Amino acid sequence: MLEGRIIKALAGYYYVLDQNRNVWQCRARGVFKKKGLQPLVGDVVHFEPVSDHEGWVTQLIDRKNQLVRPPIANVDQALLVFSVKEPSFSPYLLDRMLVSVEKEHIRPLICFTKLDLSGDKDDIVDEISVYQKMGYPVCQTSSKTGEGMEEVLTLLRGKITVLAGQSGVGKSTLLNQLCPQAQLETGTISDKLGRGRHTTRHVELLELPGGGLVADTPGFSQLDFSAIEPEDLGTYFIEIRAHMDACKFRGCLHHNEPGCAVKRAVEQGEIDSRRYAHYVQFLKEIEANQYRKRY
Repeated sequence: MLEGRIIKALAGYYYVLDQNRNVWQCRARGVFKKKGLQPLVGDVVHFEPVSDHEGWVTQLIDRKNQLVRPPIANVDQALLVFSVKEPSFSPYLLDRMLVSVEKEHIRPLICFTKLDLSGDKDDIVDEISVYQKMGYPVCQTSSKTGEGMEEVLTLLRGKITVLAGQSGVGKSTLLNQLCPQAQLETGTISDKLGRGRHTTRHVELLELPGGGLVADTPGFSQLDFSAIEPEDLGTYFIEIRAHMDACKFRGCLHHNEPGCAVKRAVEQGEIDSRRYAHYVQFLKEIEANQYRKRY
């Protein structure tokens, strides 16, 4: 029995990188289907060789975390990729992604691409500063000039990182800069839809120069909050988490309750008002979903 990590899943096959850097093409035993389990890219597995570099995955080692979109496990950090333009930066989508990543206890990193397209850089500086003040690492990159690439490589070195973001923000272009051997297909922006066309169709972990693995993942445009309870949502906003213990009532949802330390912090400018508005939107969405499930 050998051990390795799944670095690619495609058409029912799992490609497992063993401790000697060999890649094995494996199928999964039927026992996984019976148990309702599915191996994911990032899983550490035991596998049984059956021929030269082919085998069967027989056991999954317990995961430390898991993302649904993109489907990947055992991630150290997530590089959330947004373009300055084409498509335009969406703070709303970034905050949704941050909630999903924080929920899984994965370290978030924020990367802005296409910096060369920014005419008025003061606008993006204001956007960036909101997240920098909260302590999130923020990189600014341009594939045309190479700006910021060394900084990104330093942050990714020695870690398992997942890239996530809308289609068209430049994830594949960024990876081609960081990992030239990948030669990933890149896409264009749809004029009609204002967003990118999907170019990545499966999840794959790629080896980075200097060490580390990074996942190229299919694009997505929305994230599901169905597994989040209303009372837990605030813990996934780091600035709300810092104030919530001072609220008057235990279990405060930081919306309509009196004596709320979070609402007071918003009024005093200690919490960004737009971030708080997104929190309220997400809270209402979660409560509405729960109501529909009950009735």
